[in-house]
Amino acid sequence: MRGTYSRFSDWHTEKLANSALLTNISTMEVITFEPLYMERLWGGRALEIIYGRPLPRPDVLFGEAWEIVDREDAQSVVFGGEFSGISLHELWRDRREEIFGEGLPDSERFPLLIKILDSADDLSIQVHPPADIAVKLGGEPKTEMWFIADAKPGSRLYVGLRQGATRESFERAIAEGTVAEQVHVITPRKGDSIFIESGRLHAIGAGFLIHEIQQNSDTTYRVFDWNRTDTAGNPRQLHVEESLVCIDFEDIEPGMDKPECDMLAECPFFKTTLHDLAAGDIISNPLPNRFSLITVVEGCLESAHTTGRTVLLPSGADGLVATVATKVLQITIP
Repeated sequence: MRGTYSRFSDWHTEKLANSALLTNISTMEVITFEPLYMERLWGGRALEIIYGRPLPRPDVLFGEAWEIVDREDAQSVVFGGEFSGISLHELWRDRREEIFGEGLPDSERFPLLIKILDSADDLSIQVHPPADIAVKLGGEPKTEMWFIADAKPGSRLYVGLRQGATRESFERAIAEGTVAEQVHVITPRKGDSIFIESGRLHAIGAGFLIHEIQQNSDTTYRVFDWNRTDTAGNPRQLHVEESLVCIDFEDIEPGMDKPECDMLAECPFFKTTLHDLAAGDIISNPLPNRFSLITVVEGCLESAHTTGRTVLLPSGADGLVATVATKVLQITIP
């Protein structure tokens, strides 16, 4: 469903005209969380260079910023405002209907995880388990999507299998160290997106800044790591047996998605739309009784919600005004 937005002047006039209906409705302010930065072998400093973020340490390569997360070992905490210092888990557990809205999943933890990925080097070729297989392997299912926020010329994604690849040829390639020859290569552009369903073989190549929307899962099975070794000459741990059980070997040469209108991805776990706002336009929740997450891809929203930030717009909250030409991702739970 499309997010609703209009010129600020039109919205303000409508608010005044309907003020009698709004007097008994308490609206909440947007909720902002402190990002968690993850050191990765393949990471870089693009979050600092492109988004102007003060990273925790000047001598560390950070591959991921976890913008919205509710896990036992990683927790988003509200930064500023009425709920400052309160965790996302506490909000989901104690104030779910008030903040997030009605009819949402009866899950112990907030069901989505929002990241920004900075790939200064190639990630391993990997796969996430489908739900039925995840249970058997003791992992968590993970379906995700990527939005390309920045891409250096020639940067490549590895998604699905090349024409002619089979399970048998893939297993031989594992033994020979030639898995890369079996994997389909895509060269996307800034602004492209792709849906990565669980079971889809994939890897992010060097040179990307990517916004990732995913199920709340941290299960990844690495099948190939480019024959790299650490400083002691040891290869990185792989999960070959688990990967072979999970990979969809009928996923042959997929392309980047071709969105219809503003819809980038829709599945049982999340819905992501892309909106181009002019200065003065407003983005609000698609359903007034449901929250949404809003990521600023380019530009700026009111209250200093600047490029790269993801904020939570609570159920019943007023919309956010673009202060300049702004591009945003809006994420909801179906």
